[in-house]
Amino acid sequence: MTRLSTKHLLGIRNITQDDIELIFATADNFKQVINRPIKKVPSLRDITIANLFFENSTRTKLSFELAEKRLSADVINFSASGSSVKKGETLIDTVNNILAMKVDMVVMRHANPGAALFLSKHVQAKIINAGDGAHEHPTQALLDAFSIREKLGEVRGKKIAIIGDILHSRVALSNIHCLKKLGAEVMVCGPRTLMPKYMGGLDVKVEHDLNKALKWCDVANMLRIQLERQEIKYFPSLREYTMQYGLDKKRLDSIGKKIVIMHPGPINRGVEITSDVADSDQSIILDQVENGVAVRMAVLYLLAGRTEN
Repeated sequence: MTRLSTKHLLGIRNITQDDIELIFATADNFKQVINRPIKKVPSLRDITIANLFFENSTRTKLSFELAEKRLSADVINFSASGSSVKKGETLIDTVNNILAMKVDMVVMRHANPGAALFLSKHVQAKIINAGDGAHEHPTQALLDAFSIREKLGEVRGKKIAIIGDILHSRVALSNIHCLKKLGAEVMVCGPRTLMPKYMGGLDVKVEHDLNKALKWCDVANMLRIQLERQEIKYFPSLREYTMQYGLDKKRLDSIGKKIVIMHPGPINRGVEITSDVADSDQSIILDQVENGVAVRMAVLYLLAGRTEN
């Protein structure tokens, strides 16, 4: 298999295990590229990519932009905060205006679940979902699984615990789909108020005791509390949340085994994870950042190179 089975990357549930393996094999090659003295290849020299971020983003936006420039693409950056969207322009109007500039690919983050799917049905460009509401964030899941594979040799058979604000997390849902397709066992852990009812239908273990989750897993992926998405209070206070679900060195050392610590960022240091854990030798958080560029290069390259049906 030398090309993806899909024209767009809208979510992990829309791609196959073979697609994921192809992305990883391509990312392996690009990781070698970005560690060379000259970190650029001409692979997408004739491709124009628009980054449309209708929600604030730092890490994902920078990672995509760097990936695009490493591939020699022409890049247009669009931020809704300083655009005509604030004046009432619709998503379709905005995108059509950009596509009139002959854009080949669109990387989009939007607050509404399904925005990337909606867009893919109305424009000709290839669409990459960089996060749609609390729905999916496919490239984050791919880089997380790629990082686990790099650290532990493979994903199949490994026990992965996703811990924290599951209810509001697009990272959690994409990670579950990706890890399950690659043969991992998945557990979600967090307060009952932050656990969606549909988790029971996704063939994952559900745990509310952090210590039990840590003793079970090989990898702990710590999610931040998404206060910006919470319209009501889901727990009494951040202090109480931290006492129950915060990961510090004392708790980590008490489980009696070495596990891998991950975090999709941005980190709320001292809330879901302390600095001495985030910066420890068990953490692969900075590896995730580096791998994010390689994985996004792979996704861009594979989608751009696919011949039309």
